[in-house]
Amino acid sequence: MSEAEFPQCRIVTERLLKPETVEKILNKLVAIEGIRRIVINGPSIPQLVPYGPARGLPNPHSGRVRIVVGGTDVDLRVQVGTILLELETRDIVPRIDEACREVFVNFTYGLKEGKFMRSTPTQTDYAKYGPGADEMMIGIVDPKNKTGPTLIQGTK
Repeated sequence: MSEAEFPQCRIVTERLLKPETVEKILNKLVAIEGIRRIVINGPSIPQLVPYGPARGLPNPHSGRVRIVVGGTDVDLRVQVGTILLELETRDIVPRIDEACREVFVNFTYGLKEGKFMRSTPTQTDYAKYGPGADEMMIGIVDPKNKTGPTLIQGTK
């Protein structure tokens, strides 16, 4: 189904989200039927302090926690500022906007439609997953990530 073009949208918040807010919005989004893929973006929260006098010690950052999304435990490794969504149809965009309005009450956000994820394999996709890569993994490869993506089964 790589020939099909699925609609995509991007949620950009005014500020980086706390883990509790990320958990709320992701649970609302996972409950919406018709969302194919969700990708969260933001600055990385390293497990160990990368530089300075505390280099190599565990990072005491309060944002690096385990959240529960759709019944799956997810280790949050980024401070979420952007959420990318790939949809089955544009008809669910108002439901996504409604979920955002319910969660983001104290600050603004932007919901934009467009093309934000790749739909054809890149060299990085090929190098990471090989020629028979799952189409759901196309365009969301982080070549430096050693742990791999976290997959959450939605309502479908």
